Amino acid sequence: MNPNPTKRRLFNKAPKSSQLVEQEERRSDLGFGTKLTDSSSRLVNQNGTINIARVNGTLWDRLNIYNRLITMSWVHFFFWLLAAYVFTNTLFAGIYMLADARTLIGIDDKILNGPFWKCFFFSSQTLTTVGYGHISPNSFLTSSIAAFESMIGLLAFALATGLLYGRFSRPVAHIRFSRQSVFAPYLDVNAWMFRLINTRDNQLVNLEITVSMSRLEPKPDGTLYRRYYGLNLERNKVAFFPANWTLVHPITEKSPLYGCTPEELEQSDAEFLISLQALDDTFVQSVHTRFSYRYDEILWGHKFRPIYIDDQQTKIDLNKLDETEEVELN
Repeated sequence: MNPNPTKRRLFNKAPKSSQLVEQEERRSDLGFGTKLTDSSSRLVNQNGTINIARVNGTLWDRLNIYNRLITMSWVHFFFWLLAAYVFTNTLFAGIYMLADARTLIGIDDKILNGPFWKCFFFSSQTLTTVGYGHISPNSFLTSSIAAFESMIGLLAFALATGLLYGRFSRPVAHIRFSRQSVFAPYLDVNAWMFRLINTRDNQLVNLEITVSMSRLEPKPDGTLYRRYYGLNLERNKVAFFPANWTLVHPITEKSPLYGCTPEELEQSDAEFLISLQALDDTFVQSVHTRFSYRYDEILWGHKFRPIYIDDQQTKIDLNKLDETEEVELN
C-alpha cells in the first residue's frame, strides 16, 4: 500500500531554521538557569556554597548526614561527636535504671552518689569496651543490654574513625580572595581585577580559573531574565602558585563590561562568579573552590597595593591582601 501522500510531503519538507532555537543553543549558562531574577540575594556565597535551598525533599536527603559531618567545621564536628556520646550513655543509663539498677553488681557502693550516675559511667565503660569491672551485670536482662551496647559501641567508634579519616584525607583548597574587586587602569585600558592567595604552605600546581558574569537583561516583551557571559582573563592558568595572583579582565570593546557604569551594574544585579581548580601536591588530588563578587563589592578607581615584604627571604603579608589605593582610570 502506498504511504499517505500528505505524510510524504511532510517528511520531504525541508526543515526551517529557527533563530530562537539557535540563540538558545548558543546561550551560555552556568547551570543556574535564566529564571533567577531576585536581586536581593547572590548566586554563590563567598564561602563557596551555592545560594539555593531545596524544599519538599525527603527527610534523609535533607539531613545528608555524611556530607554534613565531612564538610562542617572541626568545632561543630567534635561538638556533635561529644553530644552523641553523652546522649548514648544517658539513654543506656536510663535503660539500666528501667531494667532495675540493683541487678548491677557494685551499684550499691558509695563511690558515686546516685544510681543514675553509676549506670551512666557503667554505660560509658561498656560502650567503649573499657570494662573496669567495678560494676558488672548480674542478670540475663542487664547482660543482654550490655552486650547490645558493646556492639553499638564497636560500630559507633568504627564509624567515627572513618569520619575522622575522611576529614583528614579530604584535600581542601585554603584559598583566600580579596574582600573587594577593583576597576583599575591596565596598560592602555581599564580592567576588572581581583586578587587571591594560598594561605597555607602546601603547594598547588596547574591552577585554572574561569570567571563568568551574571546580570539581568530585558527581553523584547520587557520581562527580565538572567544572562551569563564568560570573561576573558589576561591569564587564567599558572603552573605554580607560590605567591599571590591578581586576575585581570581587560575591558576592551569585546568585553561585556565595556562602557558599563556602577549604576548600570547595580540595576542589572551584576555578579561575578569564580571557579578555581588545582592539583594539591600533598594529596595528589584535585581541589576546587568557588567565590563571587557582586556589583557593590567593586571599588572603582582603585588598585591593589604590593603584598611583598622586603627582606633577605621573599615574604608575603597576608594582611595586605585587601589593601588598595585610589588611582585615575584611563
